[in-house]
This record gives sequence, structure tokens and C-alpha cells, in this order.
Amino acid sequence: MSETQEIIPVAKCDLVGMVAELFAEGYRLVQIGCSTLSGGYELTYSFDRDYRFTNLRFSVAPDEQVPSISAIYPGAFLYENEIHDLFGVEIMHIAVDYRGTLYRTALATPFSVDNVKLPEPPKPKVQLEPGKPASAGDGPGGQTG
Repeated sequence: MSETQEIIPVAKCDLVGMVAELFAEGYRLVQIGCSTLSGGYELTYSFDRDYRFTNLRFSVAPDEQVPSISAIYPGAFLYENEIHDLFGVEIMHIAVDYRGTLYRTALATPFSVDNVKLPEPPKPKVQLEPGKPASAGDGPGGQTG
């Protein structure tokens, strides 16, 4: 049985306040994840209390800075350094800041928007007119006439 996970879209400027509220309510930090998007990054902060997950999510552009939550959850410094080193997202005021040396990789920021080739979105399917049977010439690559 899987339980639903709440995903709360947040503004970056509200992150630290919301994290402080979760801490005060007894939530534990589970993980901070980052995904590369076509024009930036999506960050997801996951918390747990009583086996129920709450996720805070927001997107940032490549040149935006993100506030650290390591003053509230000290263990967050590892996630934040990892996101900085692998994605190139600038995290401000990390309690223990490795300044880009947590990971040694052949390519600096290997998961950054500059280094990740995202897949092309799927092409739309050909719509047939209602009631019209499909023929060999319908669809991509087909010939008509």
C-alpha cells in the first residue's frame, strides 16, 4: 500500500520560514532533491512526521541563489553542497560549505543546464477526423494521394 505524498509548491523566499515551521512541528528532514529542467532547476525538500511525507517544491533559474536551511536542519549541509557541486545551484550561507570540493568530478557541475541534454518532448499524435477510418497514408511518414 502506498500513501499519498503532499507536494506543496512554495516561493523560494518562503522556504526558510516554512522549514522552520515544519521543524517546530516535529518533522525530520528526509532529503533535498534537485532535477535539471530545460531552463533551470526544480528543488524538492522532503520531510516526514509519523510516516507521512510533506514535500516543499520550487523552481529556480540557473543564476538564482537559494537560501540554506542548514541553520535549522544541520545535516542539510551535505545535500546543499551536493546540489551546488553537481548542479551548480548557488546555496547561500551553508553551515559547512565545501565551496565546490565535496565531489571531485571530471566535469564541473555535471548535472547543470549547461551539461545535461534533456530529451525532446514527445511529438503529438495525429488526430483523425471523427468517423474517418485510418488509411495507410495517415500519420507521420505516410504518403497520401
